[in-house]
Amino acid sequence: MLSADEIQSSLNGAWRMMLGKADGLRLLDLSVDGFWNSFVAIAVAAPAMIVGWVGIANTGETAASRFELLLRLAFVDIGTWILPVMALAIIAPRVGLGGRFVHYVVASNWASAIIAWLMLPGALMRLLFPAAEQASGLVSLALFFVSLVFSWRMTNQAIAKGAAMATAVFAGMFVTALIVLFALQWLVGVSMFVD
Repeated sequence: MLSADEIQSSLNGAWRMMLGKADGLRLLDLSVDGFWNSFVAIAVAAPAMIVGWVGIANTGETAASRFELLLRLAFVDIGTWILPVMALAIIAPRVGLGGRFVHYVVASNWASAIIAWLMLPGALMRLLFPAAEQASGLVSLALFFVSLVFSWRMTNQAIAKGAAMATAVFAGMFVTALIVLFALQWLVGVSMFVD
């Protein structure tokens, strides 16, 4: 298990990369252990993600149905986090990114934890003020667009092959994540979006 200092260093590194600063990469552990340890970011993000899941799961009619919905939402989110990385692992060597794959995954995992917390205000609004659904949706949408900018900057720093390649990787991962998200939602019969 990672120490609090190691987690803090990784989050600081990812945050610096999200701000467009290449020196953030030096704060990340890019070893084999660092690669696998970067998935601890899921646990770091979990409290913020749980708030979002609970807000959606509260639409269930019984406690049992709400808990089941919460588990399905967790499955979808975690699958959407991990499966695109697996797809990238397959294609990275074929598109000239083999040498930057670990850099990208480690930075992306820690950046995703930060983004989960960045998205918290919209989820909290939805949870605490269910009647203000439109306002919470607007807050979430605004934060989503901010997170896209941060994600592109992180990708650009992690890939380090110019803006065009970073944009291609960013777009490919974004589209892959959307496909996985919708496929998993369909598979388990849930929607993370309010009708």
